[in-house]
Amino acid sequence: MTNVTATKNVLADYFASLAPYISLHTNDPGQNGANEVSGGSPAYARKQTTWAPATNGLAIGSEVTFDVPPNTTITHVGFWSAATGGVFRDSVDSADISFTPQGQVKVTPKHQEN
Repeated sequence: MTNVTATKNVLADYFASLAPYISLHTNDPGQNGANEVSGGSPAYARKQTTWAPATNGLAIGSEVTFDVPPNTTITHVGFWSAATGGVFRDSVDSADISFTPQGQVKVTPKHQEN
């Protein structure tokens, strides 16, 4: 933990550079990005975000829209290095969102250095 804002910004920007792709998960993804959503028509896919430069240790990505298959409950949002495969970087527990028919969800990713 650091109290220096400039250092927080550098760290948040570095994380953003490592994780340009966002994912959705149906349960805790753990250390390897498990439980990623799949299926649907149109099909679910990871989305690329564009991160703005961090301010006060907070990096905010551009809003992304996901297609979510029916009978799916989203519980976590993940951060990845690539659109497919790649390195799983981290996740956050989100509010649970359930879809009975196919639907869409919009996510504005954020990463905060404390």
